[in-house]
Amino acid sequence: MPIDWIWGLIGGLLIGTGGAVYLLGNGRIMGASGIIGGLVDGSGWSTAIERIVFLAGVALLPMLLMPFYREVDTHITQNYAVLAAAGVLVGVGTRLANGCTSGHGVCGMSRLSVRGIVATVCYILAGGIGVVIFRHLLGVI
Repeated sequence: MPIDWIWGLIGGLLIGTGGAVYLLGNGRIMGASGIIGGLVDGSGWSTAIERIVFLAGVALLPMLLMPFYREVDTHITQNYAVLAAAGVLVGVGTRLANGCTSGHGVCGMSRLSVRGIVATVCYILAGGIGVVIFRHLLGVI
């Protein structure tokens, strides 16, 4: 099995475990866009400490693990305009879908939520279409 697949499996297991712990620990779905959005728009200020601790863990844990791993090639583009456009499109998509990959894909699908399954199918299809257009037709990524 290629090492990239093993890293993907480990990452998936960690995200799934994190989602389960978050749900069992406080009874809420671990949707990263909702956690961030609640801080930005003020709707989640009553749970701001919990949200900030979660986001700090997401940001700091990879830095703490860096000494144990070799450099990983992510194949990310060096074109900053493409990166900015991708970030905007992901942000708009998460707002339109009322959730993100962690909320719908990991937590929603694991609970057999129809809304989560439909949202996941839609964003996977949109991502595939995006790759065809931007990589194969336009050649920008």
